[in-house]
Amino acid sequence: MQTIELESKITCPECGFSKVETMPTNACQWYYECEKCKTLLKPLRGDCCVFCSYATVKCPPIQEGESCCNKS
Repeated sequence: MQTIELESKITCPECGFSKVETMPTNACQWYYECEKCKTLLKPLRGDCCVFCSYATVKCPPIQEGESCCNKS
C-alpha cells in the first residue's frame, strides 16, 4: 500500500513565499491566501486544487491515482 504524504510546501507565484501546510484529505482546496503578500491563489487550468498547482506534493486523491474533486 502506498504512503500518502499529507504535508506539502506551497509557494506563492507572486512573491515566492513558501510555507509547509497540511493538505485536507476530505476535500479539494480551491483557494489559498499567501501569508506574506495576501495574493489569493487559485488552481491553474487543468489542476484540481492549489496544492496540485503550487506545491511540492500533489493532493492526496491524485497521489492515490484517483481523480480529484474538480477536474476540468
